[in-house]
Amino acid sequence: MFEGKKKAITFSYDDGVTQDRMLIDILNYYGLKSTFNINSGLLGQNGSLLRNDMTISHVKPRPCECPKIYKGHEIAVHTCTHPNLVDCSEEEIVRQITEDKKALSELFGYEIVGMAYPGGQPNYDSRVSSVVRRNTDMKYARTTICSDNFEIQEDLLEFKPTVYHMDWERMFDLAHKFIDLEPDNPSLFYIWGHSYEFDFDNTWKKFEEFCKLVSGKDDIFYGTNREVLL
Repeated sequence: MFEGKKKAITFSYDDGVTQDRMLIDILNYYGLKSTFNINSGLLGQNGSLLRNDMTISHVKPRPCECPKIYKGHEIAVHTCTHPNLVDCSEEEIVRQITEDKKALSELFGYEIVGMAYPGGQPNYDSRVSSVVRRNTDMKYARTTICSDNFEIQEDLLEFKPTVYHMDWERMFDLAHKFIDLEPDNPSLFYIWGHSYEFDFDNTWKKFEEFCKLVSGKDDIFYGTNREVLL
């Protein structure tokens, strides 16, 4: 399934922010691959986020910068303007997804096939996934509900990642289990998050330690979401 290997690791990062540059430098150094879920309607906008009395940058790269920044990784839909789809009409859900796909496909020069639901939990429900299934050609759609396992899921339009990247203890524990795993069936370790979150507690080095831990294994395939799911 994974070019002859039984295990695969993939990453998924949301929003498309300037911190992605540093993240990609780390991923590239360790030979890892990620999918970046981007809001095309927000590209080029300045912003900031406040958490625990700390303000960090939440700046979107300009469209002209994006092909170079994300070269070698996959781009996926995150809707045009990041609404909570649970609160949207069916027509608005379809518009947000199809217009984002069209804009991103034109910007990056290839057909976009996947997405991540925008927002925190609950960021989707059965109605939303049904609308996506019936009215779009998305082949996979990632949720923010973690599975804590490495099982291959059948429903790719309600896909559950393995772990959230700021759940450090759990993520490292799962990494050791995955490295030691000798599965009979294909197994996938899927990590998701936002690159700007490393700025809050300056955990970039901790993330690099994780990347070093999971990289360079002969029995693991390192790919984008598209490469490991489809």
